[in-house]
Amino acid sequence: RCSLNPHRGEGGLFGDEERTIIRPAVERGLAEGLKIEGPLPTDALMVQARDGHFDAVVAMYHDQGHIALKLLGMHRAVNITLGLPIVRTSVAHGTAFDIAWQRQCETGSMIEALHVASRLASSAGK
Repeated sequence: RCSLNPHRGEGGLFGDEERTIIRPAVERGLAEGLKIEGPLPTDALMVQARDGHFDAVVAMYHDQGHIALKLLGMHRAVNITLGLPIVRTSVAHGTAFDIAWQRQCETGSMIEALHVASRLASSAGK
């Protein structure tokens, strides 16, 4: 899980959300049996994720996750929205209305988003 503030808040110097909100949420996940770490500085976390140290990354806000995701694999990247009563995945590149129906689009991210949604839906409730 990404931290919210630079350098995980530097012990409260840049904010205390890591200590007061994020860390307790991580501890709750651990108590429920999740294999979770964090909060971690985003720059270091994304390198570790790229190198295969994590199955998933939870970003605290859209651009924090999407910038790294797009740099690491724009056309294979999938956005997953958590906390909804339904499975929701989307492409990482936006709607691209400007090229709709022109046969110019890259389909990789859409195909991956559908595959991930299918896997999540089939394992829901297990």
